[in-house]
This record gives sequence, structure tokens and C-alpha cells, in this order.
Amino acid sequence: MIEVEKVSKSYDRALVLDDVEVTIPTGGITSIIGPNGAGKSTLLSIIARLLDADAGTVRVAGHDVATTDSRELARILAVLRQDNHLTVRLTVRDLVAFGRYPHSGGRNTPHDHDLINAAITYLDLGDLADRYLDEMSGGQRQRAFVAMVLAQDTDHLLLDEPLNNLDMPHSRAMMRQLRKAADELDKTVVLVVHDINYASCYSDRIIAMRDGRIFATGTPEEIMRRDLLGDLYDMDMPVEEFGGRMIAYPYF
Repeated sequence: MIEVEKVSKSYDRALVLDDVEVTIPTGGITSIIGPNGAGKSTLLSIIARLLDADAGTVRVAGHDVATTDSRELARILAVLRQDNHLTVRLTVRDLVAFGRYPHSGGRNTPHDHDLINAAITYLDLGDLADRYLDEMSGGQRQRAFVAMVLAQDTDHLLLDEPLNNLDMPHSRAMMRQLRKAADELDKTVVLVVHDINYASCYSDRIIAMRDGRIFATGTPEEIMRRDLLGDLYDMDMPVEEFGGRMIAYPYF
């Protein structure tokens, strides 16, 4: 369980998060949606302790993220940043192996190598395992970073825009793999995503944010409503059921 209590964050005089309170239950996929500037990535970064909150408390599996030892926290949660920059030249396998560092300290055991190989296979990167990241497409690199997060083998996965640089087939494949990780590996997956239809089709719950606050929380069926989405995004957005899922049509 992830508990966010009265969390606020400002940059200079701009209030980015305003007394945010939300609880994310254990298991399944929770998607955070909302317009640009809503505070989605800031909230995820504070949960992951990539940013410090100005006020409030965040607990992950009962651990206060502000005071928990860094190495211990890295065994509890893994995070994919929105922007990943490397200053060294690495292969896919080298990158994925970094996910084991909190457990092995860089001295990987046979068990660590098994988890590295499993993550590479899980993200369909076997044929690319020994290729350098700078020789790959943006979508392939994105999958490699997700494999690194998966190799960390934590109960909680936090992903900020995991569909960045992915085309439609690979976006669908990525969401299916995250769904599989939640269902088969018992992971709690929390992601920031702009495409609300992916959120609708693959999530168990959705957190909608606007202006640094929680606008609404609920199941996809509760959030994917024309009136609610219209108020959230300031635009009319018809919603219809298709294949048992609620699908929005924001392009008309």
C-alpha cells in the first residue's frame, strides 16, 4: 500500500502539489492521468523520493520514504524516470544488471543473473541484449529501462510515462507486459500516462489530477465519464463502451 498524506510541493512561488491525500492499494495497476501541469510526475517523484515534499508524509509498505535508508527503499520500490540520461556506453544487459545493485552491491550471484535474464526475456529484448543502447531506437531503449526496473524485483513499480517513444504496437505490448507483471508477479504498478484509453483498458484504478490536487479517484468505469473527463480536461470528450472497456473520443 502507498499512503500519501497532506503532501505539498512548490517551486519558488508556484504551488505544484496542494495538500494531496490519496491511498494506492496493494496490487494491480494504478494510472495517474490529468492535463499538463496537474502535478502527476511531481507526485510520483515524491513517492519515489526523487523529490522532497515541502510538507506531508508518504509511506510505501509502511516505510516512510523520507527517512528509510536508501538501499532499503530500493528493495521496496523501483522507479522509471521520465527522462533517462546516461554518461557511459552500456549494453542492454549492462543496464538491466544495474537493477540488481540494491541487492548485490555490484557482485551479482547466479540468482541475480537469472533475474536479469528473466527481465530481458520479459521485455522481448533477447536479440538486443548485447547491443549498445546508443545503437537502438528510443522505443527499444525505453523497454530496456523498464527491464532494469523489473530486474530490481521490488513489490512496487513506479513508472513515469513508460510509453514515451513507443509506437502503437509497442505501447500496447508494454501495457500488456505491465498488466502481466501485476497479475502474475504480484506487483503494485503505478504509472503516469497521458493516453487515457490505455489507462482505461489496462488499469484497476485511476487517479485523476488537476491543478496540483486529486480531482477524482476510482475504477476506469467511474472515471471514464463524459462529464468528469470534460471537467478534467476542459474539453468535450464523448465516451462509449467498446469491447467491455470505456473508450474516450477526444479527437472530434
